[in-house]
Amino acid sequence: MGAGHRAAQTGHGDSTAGVAPNRRRILPAAGTLVLGLVVPLGLLTAWTVAALLGQLPEQILPPPWVVVDTLLDAIQDGSLLSSTVTSLERVAEGFAAGALAGLVFGTAVGLSKTLRDFVDPLFLALSQVPTLGWMPIIILTVGIDEGLKIIVIGWSAFIPVVLNTSQGVRDVPEAYLELGRVLSFSRWSKLTMIVLPSAVPSIFTGLREGLANGWQALVAVELIASFEGLGYLMAYGRQLFQLELVLSAMIVVGLIGLVIHGLLTLAESHLQRWRPETPR
Repeated sequence: MGAGHRAAQTGHGDSTAGVAPNRRRILPAAGTLVLGLVVPLGLLTAWTVAALLGQLPEQILPPPWVVVDTLLDAIQDGSLLSSTVTSLERVAEGFAAGALAGLVFGTAVGLSKTLRDFVDPLFLALSQVPTLGWMPIIILTVGIDEGLKIIVIGWSAFIPVVLNTSQGVRDVPEAYLELGRVLSFSRWSKLTMIVLPSAVPSIFTGLREGLANGWQALVAVELIASFEGLGYLMAYGRQLFQLELVLSAMIVVGLIGLVIHGLLTLAESHLQRWRPETPR
């Protein structure tokens, strides 16, 4: 009887122990989400109250309900969807090209001190030039068609990916590399099983920065040299003094960036599942 009771207690304790870590993970995430909504909701409330009291002229900042109506109208007539798809395609192509090139080049620079000594001074100098500063040269080279957008977005993503990837590769703990030597890993095995997994946090920092830069470059280049896309929608709204259209496009850009940031965070967590959890 006593043994059976103890066994039942043990089984109950095991099930509770399995649930508790999940609760500990879920509750902080929920708390973070609630705290993250405090400032946006506060700003929205202040905006709404100021509009109701007539403190904000519509020419300066349209009321929230006008922005919502404009957003819904743009969704219904298909203009917002068309502009969003166009911008997403440009960002996807430019970011993919820039990030892939940045990963390869950054890994090579991080692994080779000789290559780093050759390219570091020139690359650091070039990276100080704002992306839009390259546009006149790129326009003269490739024109103002799609190639311009892809190159500008790719270059804006390439720089942070290279810098963070090379730093992450250089910061791999020496103990990990020594373990690879002890186990007689080949260069490829050492790269894929030790170096790159250890550099994942730094790599994803570069990817997030590159993606943010890519969106900024996209909006800027569409404002200057495009007749479609979310950036063009902002420019069109500004020309017509329809600030509600500008704000609608800004909301879409912000939401897309937030979703992509979340997806990158999930991918990073998945790639780092081999790391032990830090005790709380």
